[in-house]
Amino acid sequence: MTRVRFYHNAPDPFALACELVTSAYRSGRKAAVRLPDTGSMRAFDALLWSHQQRAFIPHVTAGSALAGQTPVVLDVAGTAPRWPHSDLIFNLAADVPPDAGQFRVVIEIVGKDEDHRRPARTRWQQYKAAGLALEAFDAIRREAL
Repeated sequence: MTRVRFYHNAPDPFALACELVTSAYRSGRKAAVRLPDTGSMRAFDALLWSHQQRAFIPHVTAGSALAGQTPVVLDVAGTAPRWPHSDLIFNLAADVPPDAGQFRVVIEIVGKDEDHRRPARTRWQQYKAAGLALEAFDAIRREAL
């Protein structure tokens, strides 16, 4: 069954996502990262390259011929990617991924402002209505709410 983890009050959602993706990769997990738009995808790609010195997080876009062999795959909302794996999906977009149920874990990262909180409340309700297991964490303290 798919579990959904919400990290609330993130000062910088992209930085937290990058940190969590790095941790997932280092522990042998595979991650899909769903971003709001192409500009955000470019920014997240750059962040993965510069997040930590001497750290390399192998990543490509979902349309790449190497996606099946790459542990971190990026794509944008509004496309219908064929994710090459079904372990983790990090959703940084404002809507629920249409294929969320195919993943073991969906990770939602919510910023501090109302522009992030409002759509996150809607996503929470949608996941709840779908019967998925929900967990909430404080993004700063990294503890359950």
